[in-house]
Amino acid sequence: MKEKQIGYYFIVLASVVIILAGIKTASSIIVPFLLSIFIAIILAPTFSYLKSKGLPSALSLVVVLGLFMLLIVLVVKLISTSAYQFTNNIEDYSSKLNIYYQYVVDFANTIGYTLTTESVSEMVNAKQIMKFISSMVQGVGALFTNGFVVILTVAFMLLEADTFVEKIKRSSKNGLSHIDEIFSKIKHYMIIKALISFVTAFIIYVALVLIGTDYPFLWAVLAFLLNFIPNIGSILAAVPAVLISLVELGFVSASLVAGIYVAVNIIIGSIVEPKIMGKGLGVSTLVVFLSLIFWGWLLGIVGMFLSIPLTIMAKIIFNANEKTQWIALLLDDGENLKK
Repeated sequence: MKEKQIGYYFIVLASVVIILAGIKTASSIIVPFLLSIFIAIILAPTFSYLKSKGLPSALSLVVVLGLFMLLIVLVVKLISTSAYQFTNNIEDYSSKLNIYYQYVVDFANTIGYTLTTESVSEMVNAKQIMKFISSMVQGVGALFTNGFVVILTVAFMLLEADTFVEKIKRSSKNGLSHIDEIFSKIKHYMIIKALISFVTAFIIYVALVLIGTDYPFLWAVLAFLLNFIPNIGSILAAVPAVLISLVELGFVSASLVAGIYVAVNIIIGSIVEPKIMGKGLGVSTLVVFLSLIFWGWLLGIVGMFLSIPLTIMAKIIFNANEKTQWIALLLDDGENLKK
């Protein structure tokens, strides 16, 4: 009996490994599909509202997708110039950053450590730092690729939403309730997160303009997008703005920029967001961090952006089956255990 159970678990484990390998291999196809699902969830309330006011489905779809595409085009147009200028000026920024190596050496000598500019240069490579920032900017731009496929998929999803619900009703008694739970939780998270990220980006933009940091709109858009990445997103968003402020405006301005990022993320991210978000997401803090690593490995940067919604979805799916409820319990934040 035990041998059969062990064999069963090995088969399940092997199946999971094969499935994950398949997903990773086909990530270029799966990622646009996942993006389409989450965009459709965000746009669905507006689409349903327009239909409830008597607009035909086709016209409602044109209005919703038209406004969404207009927003994307405006943002891309605004950041493309700044991104192009920044990537062209990387060498200049790198050489200016090298100047600060001597300050590090002098400070180290005053506290009893012996350093040289060469050793600091080896530890902190200015060109590599600037290339990293450039790759971040290009990585964000990559989110807007495959736009036509994503928009087309979203259009079909919105049009087929009512039919899909009817299919679920007929195929499973409890299936619809699970789908509703997935959609409601993800919609709640995505919409509130988008609003919080917009407020964060707006404050960052105004602050950077007042301080005089180069490319403030580019860093604000980066702050908006990276705010969707849990734990490390806000830190990554601050790096380029702080370094650019350092090489262009000096240490005081860079410290001020860093302080603003910290203050905004503490006040909005740690105080305001939890209150607006309401009850917890039902996922433990450790699971949030591990899911960031897992989905990032499996699906790349898009997986990092969607790590929390994907984990919420996985938890609900696991909880729907008695045999996998123990996995859902492991993912849980433990609030239900306190009741």
